Amino acid sequence: MIEAYAFFFMFAAQILVASVLTPTWLVRYMRGWAANFGSERFAELYPTVDYERSVERFATWFRAAHGVIAVLGVVLLAWLFTLTRRPDWSDDVAQWVAFYFMLQMCPLIGTSVYAIARYHRVILQPTQEARRTATLQRRGLFDFVSPVAVVIAVLSYVLFVPYAIWVDLVVYENATLSKQCLITLAGVTLVFAVNVVVVYKYLYGRKNPLLTQDGRTHTIGSNVRGAVYSTIITVWFITVLSTFSKLDLEGWSPFALSTFFVIVTYLSFREMIAARNKPQAGLSPAA
Repeated sequence: MIEAYAFFFMFAAQILVASVLTPTWLVRYMRGWAANFGSERFAELYPTVDYERSVERFATWFRAAHGVIAVLGVVLLAWLFTLTRRPDWSDDVAQWVAFYFMLQMCPLIGTSVYAIARYHRVILQPTQEARRTATLQRRGLFDFVSPVAVVIAVLSYVLFVPYAIWVDLVVYENATLSKQCLITLAGVTLVFAVNVVVVYKYLYGRKNPLLTQDGRTHTIGSNVRGAVYSTIITVWFITVLSTFSKLDLEGWSPFALSTFFVIVTYLSFREMIAARNKPQAGLSPAA
């Protein structure tokens, strides 16, 4: 039962991090932007928008939504405790953990979709302001993330492919690659490819005219680092799950899954955590 108790502890941490601390981090971070938004283009296009008031309205409903989700998480935790009496409890519990994490991300996804829909035309529209504040310094990948982290991310994917094939053919003694192995390889490859596109987009894609030059630099850095780190943790998480299956440790899978979600949430908001005591950093108006 030690794996069950470990899971309950980590699932409680998942509720705390993703549904209690995350709203606090995000709202505090957005208030820093509200005080130092610094984009003349935004003020010109939306002169009637009270950004600080919009942030306060967002904070109210965002916290309320996560409050409801946190309560549902506590109820779910109590119900999942009853499932641990079954011998095959880990499979059902893992599915509920994944479903609950998707529910935890719904308010953030809804906010992102709303912001993109509202400002999509402006973001894609080339502007004189964007050209005036452009810098002659061309930044590369290693200006935002350590070369060691990039090498680890690439090697993790490159080594995972033969490892997954070896486990499927040698360890599980399959004559050919199983469907599950092919799906896993395709999923990891998709994650790697998407993160490569994300890195390229933020490094060399169209600039957002609603941000200052410092704001753009901050946004590029946080998204590039997030893409690199998420590649590493995704590959290693799947590797750990495969190892659990081989060692007959499937009972630890829910704990590993919940741990994965906690780490992903932390990495996604680590820039906001770092900026909580200095909300004005990197947000000053461009000269």
